[in-house]
Amino acid sequence: QNLTVEPLEYCTDAPTAFQHPKKFQNIVGSLIELVDQLAKAVESEKMKAIGARNLLKSIAKQREAQEQQLQALIAEKKMQLERYRIEYETLCKIEADQNEFIDQFIFQK
Repeated sequence: QNLTVEPLEYCTDAPTAFQHPKKFQNIVGSLIELVDQLAKAVESEKMKAIGARNLLKSIAKQREAQEQQLQALIAEKKMQLERYRIEYETLCKIEADQNEFIDQFIFQK
């Protein structure tokens, strides 16, 4: 009995609420409605937080995938650069050989 009366001590209409069941029912109904609204608000905020967390995870995964793609592209470009360097060195050697051949041909005349 003490447990049911104690919460009602905080309500200013408690003494008259027991005398008027309708008034008591209205007070309880209002409290239930308030608790339901708070529960809905909490659930809504919870869903927003979950959505934000999932979005952040998604963004992190996208960045990680993009970083891997860029690393692969860098490796590919480094290999291409090395091929071009070797090709350039080969062409420089061919040019030097051809210039030497031309010089020898001119001096023979």
